[in-house]
Amino acid sequence: MLYAYATRNGRIVRLDRDADLNQAEWIDLIKPDDEEIALLRTMGVDVPTLADMEEIEISNRLYRENGMDYMTAVLPGERADGVRAAMPVSFILSNQRLVTVRHHSPRPFLTFPERAERSTLGCGTADRLFLGLIEEIIARLADILEGSGRVLDETSAGVFEARTSGGNGKTGRGSADQLRQALSIVGREAELMARVRLGLLTVERILAFYISVIDERSESGKLRPVIKGQLRDVQALEVHADFLSSRVSLTVDTTLGMINLEQNNTVRLLSVVAALFLPPTLIASIYGMNFTNMPELDKPWGYPLALGMMLGTAVGIWLFLRWKNWL
Repeated sequence: MLYAYATRNGRIVRLDRDADLNQAEWIDLIKPDDEEIALLRTMGVDVPTLADMEEIEISNRLYRENGMDYMTAVLPGERADGVRAAMPVSFILSNQRLVTVRHHSPRPFLTFPERAERSTLGCGTADRLFLGLIEEIIARLADILEGSGRVLDETSAGVFEARTSGGNGKTGRGSADQLRQALSIVGREAELMARVRLGLLTVERILAFYISVIDERSESGKLRPVIKGQLRDVQALEVHADFLSSRVSLTVDTTLGMINLEQNNTVRLLSVVAALFLPPTLIASIYGMNFTNMPELDKPWGYPLALGMMLGTAVGIWLFLRWKNWL
């Protein structure tokens, strides 16, 4: 799929499918087919394959060829099947136009056409389009981190704060199901933050590469401060992502600790029940041996005495446990 955009009155507008692509200042390729790849090749643009884009070697992700800068970042987005994943996106930048190649749908590519003119430098040239799109990507990654922070706040509150259980008015920690759900939520957020962290790292590498070749651009004096500002934003977001990762670790450790406490409470209850019934069981076992010379067997008070001893030992154990604050 191919979308072409041109600048009109300070805004970018989508061109018709039958329009001349030489008029386009931004060409967005989504899972390009052979016909679209051949069409771009006639314009001097060598479209990388998905395998090339997934190659982790920096020489395959950041390079210059035929006067064009090829830069690849790994960005979170949604695949055609609805699954969210982090996949590579290539930016091919020349003096005349920007070409993007992607195989999934990061949200900035959907929102940027509507507000490109509101970016720091606007959208008058290919370089400004590129920096505006990078600005939109950075803003989106910041939004994801902020959303993850809110989710962690809510999850931590659910783990730490006392909750009312059932309808009996008693307060206690989150139930085992709630704690398991908290672990699941934190795990999803940790995976999301890992994808954001990877996106920030690759965007930072793109900007570092781009600023090293910016002197060849006619607007290098205007572009350089914006690039440096974006690099500072990325670095600040990386620090924030690391902070959230530490919060994830804390929340996971706390949740696992609460689960262990819930399990310990269950084991303690079973231990108390076993301790309560141990002396009565011992007494019942003694009087259940049925030896001939057992004087209590012939006494009318033998049976009530045995029952009383069983009850008394159980009550004594219960009082002892309460005195020790083990109940």
